[in-house]
Amino acid sequence: MKLTIQAPILRDAINKVLSVVDKKNSRPILTNCLIKAYGQKLELIATDLEVSARIILNSKIEQEGSFCINSKNIADILRELPNDELLLNVDNNNLLNLTCKNISYSLLITSAEDFPQLSFQNQSSEFRLRTKQITHIINKTSHAISTDETRLYLNGIYLQLMESKLRAVAIDGHRLALLDTQEFIGENKYLADGVIIPRKGISELKKIAETYPDDEVSISLDDSFMFVNAKNEYFLSVRLIAREYPKYQTVIPSKTTNRFHIDRNAILNAVKRIKILSNEKTNGVKLNILPGELIVSTNHPALGQAIETLPIIYDGKATEIGFNAKYLIESLSVLNETDVTFEFNNELSPVVIKADDLPEFLGIIMPLKL
Repeated sequence: MKLTIQAPILRDAINKVLSVVDKKNSRPILTNCLIKAYGQKLELIATDLEVSARIILNSKIEQEGSFCINSKNIADILRELPNDELLLNVDNNNLLNLTCKNISYSLLITSAEDFPQLSFQNQSSEFRLRTKQITHIINKTSHAISTDETRLYLNGIYLQLMESKLRAVAIDGHRLALLDTQEFIGENKYLADGVIIPRKGISELKKIAETYPDDEVSISLDDSFMFVNAKNEYFLSVRLIAREYPKYQTVIPSKTTNRFHIDRNAILNAVKRIKILSNEKTNGVKLNILPGELIVSTNHPALGQAIETLPIIYDGKATEIGFNAKYLIESLSVLNETDVTFEFNNELSPVVIKADDLPEFLGIIMPLKL
């Protein structure tokens, strides 16, 4: 195999697939990247058998071929090379000779036959999404994905088609984030039943969306996988979480009796300041909700106390609610800089957070007993 390609182009592609590579070293071949040269194309594939990425680049191919190489090693080398033309040549001794200007490497490679066979497409259930929509969905909901490995079904974003809207939900037992995408076109039997995309797949999907910020991607599903195709250049295969998603609707209050309005930046910054003196384990802060004002406070037995008073629009009865400040900060941070509404029934009921300029979003935080 022999080819030439610009170093920045190959470096960028290797860096994209590097995050997919198996970090647990369950099988040595999965620490490798499969590289294929054919026609005038160079193809890179990496996988951990749960998430797989494939990138196709334009290249000057003099001799076709394929091989596997340690992903981290080649990425480290490319990171240090100048932005110039690269010559890749596989010799008869099963070595990859990599040359850039006056720099040369001879790298050990593995046969491409050892790499697992992967699929990246199922055209029978295809629909399209704008990359801006994908980024919007992930940015508004991913903070609520659970990191608890014992509850695998919560370790991702749940997508479901509901009355021609694409609904995305993430919950971790302490909070919920829900976003409806109104402008969704397409019918899909798998989406009708709902699918759970795992955290790692979400991260790789976001990377594709950021690579093509003003484009569309094609997405298809089967019983086990989600396949993503961006411009026939960047492909993704993600194994779905094969579990039933909990009935998240039961967490959403059917009606709320109290609500107050407040500037999003005002409460976000206040909670950040008060959190400094909160308990390191619970991050607990109190919100005293009074007619016309909100008092944010905390008390640390070894450090002291902090209080901040903010103006709000509220004329209900006085209520004191405890929160984990970290959850409150993360839930508010995904909203735009506008007024937000807090809806609740009492100090122990789920608290609904809505943004005035984002009617398709709904956030919920469970109160904390302090």
